Amino acid sequence: MVPTIPSAFWAIFFQFSCVFTAPSFQNFLTVITGWILCTGRHTISRVIQFGSGPASKKHFSSLYRFFSRAAWDVDALGEVLVKLVLPLIPGDVVFASVDDTLCRKSGPHLWGAAMHYDPLHSTYGKGTTSGRKTRFTFGHNWVIVCLWVPLPWNAERGLALPVMFRLYRSKKRCPENQHRTRTQLASEMISILASWIPRNRTLIVLGDSEYACQTLVKGSPPNILFIGPMAMNAALFDFPGAYAGRGRHRKKGRRLLSPRQLAEDRSVRWKRCTLSIYGRQVEALIKTQVCLWYHVAGTKPIRMIVTRDPKGRIEDRAYFATDPEFTPQQIAAGFARRWPQEVMRRDTKQTLGLEDPQNGWWRRRHGTRSRKKRPGPQPHRNRGHRAVLRTVPIALTAYTLVAVWYFQHGTARKDVKRVQENAPWYRHKAEPSFDDMLNAARLELWKARFSATPTLKKVSSKFIEVFPCWLLAS
Repeated sequence: MVPTIPSAFWAIFFQFSCVFTAPSFQNFLTVITGWILCTGRHTISRVIQFGSGPASKKHFSSLYRFFSRAAWDVDALGEVLVKLVLPLIPGDVVFASVDDTLCRKSGPHLWGAAMHYDPLHSTYGKGTTSGRKTRFTFGHNWVIVCLWVPLPWNAERGLALPVMFRLYRSKKRCPENQHRTRTQLASEMISILASWIPRNRTLIVLGDSEYACQTLVKGSPPNILFIGPMAMNAALFDFPGAYAGRGRHRKKGRRLLSPRQLAEDRSVRWKRCTLSIYGRQVEALIKTQVCLWYHVAGTKPIRMIVTRDPKGRIEDRAYFATDPEFTPQQIAAGFARRWPQEVMRRDTKQTLGLEDPQNGWWRRRHGTRSRKKRPGPQPHRNRGHRAVLRTVPIALTAYTLVAVWYFQHGTARKDVKRVQENAPWYRHKAEPSFDDMLNAARLELWKARFSATPTLKKVSSKFIEVFPCWLLAS
């Protein structure tokens, strides 16, 4: 066992020894502990400075080569993450959410970067006088698959732990035979994920309007279910009637009311029910029907629901599930479990520096003349492509490992009490956030470093007292 890594962390990290060679596994220990301990901007050089383990004494170039040249596979990394996360999910149902995020970058010589739609800087005309505005930002667009894990102290809420990752490349900046859409990348990852999950467990995929499409829904095997939003003008159909003996069998029946028409139809009454979403009970009005959404789900029967806010604060919305046996409450509660992935992306960008590394950037040789500046990305062939494809997965792996460690060894009440003592105005805090989990993991790793140094053992108790303040100052 590595002396500067606590035994609880070592038991988790050792699961990845099958993914790497022996030297690369040492580099992995240094990189992953450095990513957890690093405060401020998470560049690769700063991560190396914070790292623990035997590779922390290596030359920095060997740790850079861990990303650019070492022999290891991102999917093999994801398989180990799935094996670590599955025991934390009780029951026979596994929820997997899929979505994409934009990592903003700078510098035209970065491999795989392009202009992508920026949802944060774009508007949809609501509350604006100039109408809808679309903004594009230069960077990397990543498609991420997460597993929803309930919190040990509150089963109604959970975290989305990333386990699989794919880089989406713009059609203009990618060879035609290599280009795949975001939905195709998501479908590929879901198929691989389903092969890793035991057959006695059901996989339910959660996605927003972009991923509620025929690529994921219509082409998915029967053992994979899907819950997602539905367009209010979706074309819905009844089931086909009995075969009349002429021509081919009909695949769909008569046209039914769209979700918007069903909401406006006064002959169908609203049903008031209580939905358990986002950790609280919410009153809603619901209409539901079992039908075919042929354009998206093909001949798969679905259950569609239309929801309405009794107070009129939120517009009517429609959702569907590819299992007609689902109740409206199950559909609403299931789709609400997609939101933790939004929280995960916020946490990884603000606390783990997901957008900070510039790994994969190409620099011209010293003494050569620079090229004439021109607009658009200018990568140098495939220079840096492995580093780009591996840096973000390592950062997301750090997020998952912190959560796995905290669920097994964390002290939620103690950490909440510590936050309340340092912030007396935060008395309503009842549960630890990911920031609290990360601080607890950092404290455990720093304690191991102090214990490994005999001259610092006497100050370890004092260090624990001032550690929260030190984190705030950093």
